[in-house]
Amino acid sequence: MSKKVAGIPADYAAWLADIKARVHAARSRAVLAANAELITLYWHIGNEILQRQASAQWGDKVLDRLASDLREAFPDMKGFSRANLKFMRAFAQAWPDAEIGQQAVSQLPWGHNVMLLTKLKDPAQRLSYAEQAIAEGWSRATLEVQIRNRLHERQGQAVTNFNARLPAPHSQLAQETLKDPYLFDFLGLGDDAHERDIENALVRHITKFLLELGSGFAFIGRQYRLEVDGSEFFIDLLFYHTRLKCYVVVELKATAFKPEHAGQLNFYLTAVDRQVKAPDDKPTIGLLLCKTQSRLIAEYALSGMDKPIGVAEYQLVRALPEPLVSSLPTVEELESEFEGMKDGGEEADRTIRKSRIVAEKGRKTLQKKKAGGPE
Repeated sequence: MSKKVAGIPADYAAWLADIKARVHAARSRAVLAANAELITLYWHIGNEILQRQASAQWGDKVLDRLASDLREAFPDMKGFSRANLKFMRAFAQAWPDAEIGQQAVSQLPWGHNVMLLTKLKDPAQRLSYAEQAIAEGWSRATLEVQIRNRLHERQGQAVTNFNARLPAPHSQLAQETLKDPYLFDFLGLGDDAHERDIENALVRHITKFLLELGSGFAFIGRQYRLEVDGSEFFIDLLFYHTRLKCYVVVELKATAFKPEHAGQLNFYLTAVDRQVKAPDDKPTIGLLLCKTQSRLIAEYALSGMDKPIGVAEYQLVRALPEPLVSSLPTVEELESEFEGMKDGGEEADRTIRKSRIVAEKGRKTLQKKKAGGPE
């Protein structure tokens, strides 16, 4: 129990807390302002390099001299290497607008901007990732993960009935919250993993799972118990979304999507809305994660549900890029390659058998991908 100090006003603690908060806010603004100034400086240096190289036919040797002179003039400053001067030039070329200080990229640290320059070619994608990095407070490592996992291709792609079951603009925000597919390759499981194995692994890797789900998800529990008319029911995973202001029920199905899955999830959502949801919470949302799905069947099934539900696939093993898959040898090519090993004993026979399996699996994966079916 805290003791009162003689001569200290009763409201001193609250006043001190307020001052601390303002100091922290001021320091944060100072850091952001300093960063914006640095980004603007780098843009101007890069822009001038572009202009001078275009008008005076400067070669890259001038950059070597410039880097040396700047490091000599500012020995306490980092960032004036030849490589970084080239990044400044690329930065100015990527963002030709002179009002760089008003662009989203000016609010990002330089390392984030270099990541956008080196990992993405499309200006619209760069801007999208920059805006999300600012809104979500992504570290450079998180930004790299999101780019590598091609978030821009997956975000908002789940099949849902949100437009019909949620009011605007809440429906649009909820749609953008879900993805398709979800990438669970960090679990280290094979494609044949059972639902309970996947659930256990997701809970063990909850930090990576939350990163894949996206910002705003708070984990409530697994196998969350509900009781309806004396019967027990257990939700696979229950979350609360701090931005949507609602509970999110996640159900895992290690099979292809079936319409009855939506009916079961619809029942869980009704139970959570009546037993768990607070009066000021928004309607509970359901997310059904299936091994595979037919988007048309999912659309038909969700159209008959009265609760907001999304359906998406998950991937336990990252699909190989098509150029790599197409370069895999055929079974016939492998058999020809190992023709001379037929008399090589048991070890050679095992090698041939394994190679046949790998080649056949790769060929089937490519055929399904080209046909538009589940991989």
